[in-house]
Amino acid sequence: MAYNNKPNPDDRSDNVEKLQSMIHNTIENMEAAEESLACADSEQQRQQIEAKNQRRRESIDSFRSEIKDEANNQQS
Repeated sequence: MAYNNKPNPDDRSDNVEKLQSMIHNTIENMEAAEESLACADSEQQRQQIEAKNQRRRESIDSFRSEIKDEANNQQS
């Protein structure tokens, strides 16, 4: 049985839009988590929510950096 698997072409044309969508979704998740802090039952829950939001902030920074890289690559 022969397999003719070919890799998909590298289509980066919509990466910026995808990254912007990911940033938007992450910000929405952060806002929802901030609202849930008011209902947190324990200090441990509060710390977990705050730690997760910190990781989300770091992800957003990475997404923004990646957008800049994509913009530079598209200009080249």
